[in-house]
Amino acid sequence: MNPTRAASLRTLLVLVALSPALAPARTADRSQPMSLDADNSDCNLADAGGKCVFTGNVVITQGTLDIRAERAEVLRRDGEIDQVVLTGRQATMQQQMDDGTMMKARADRIVYETRKEILTLTGDFKLESPRGTNSGQRMVYNMGTGQMQSGGDGTRVRTVIQPRTPAKGGN
Repeated sequence: MNPTRAASLRTLLVLVALSPALAPARTADRSQPMSLDADNSDCNLADAGGKCVFTGNVVITQGTLDIRAERAEVLRRDGEIDQVVLTGRQATMQQQMDDGTMMKARADRIVYETRKEILTLTGDFKLESPRGTNSGQRMVYNMGTGQMQSGGDGTRVRTVIQPRTPAKGGN
């Protein structure tokens, strides 16, 4: 793999590793080797606004981060990654958090706008962690502010928030 492509993939994976973290994502993962495997890739590295498309059984791993999709599209603007789009029925992400718990997300489409730090899950999404779950048809999560918005499109949203202290047996 040429150095420019390897650097682009490392940047993509670092950005994806930061994504759906409703709790802090495992910090140590960011310093781990990254791997992107797919049946096919089509990448334009000569153009600063180029696009890389990976298709067929896409698997992205870095430390505890595990992403699976049928298609991963990386869009660049001015030589920097601007947007990452993961699609499939369904694209999935899971990662261990710094506190040792697991975060899992799935959706038909996961879009991460890197410059805005906005993660959008659409199409039968579900985000799960020991802190709770959120599911519906569309969720927008601002990683910079922690603001999460779901619904507003005429469909229902379901949120389950777990208690801080689990109930004692039988009471």
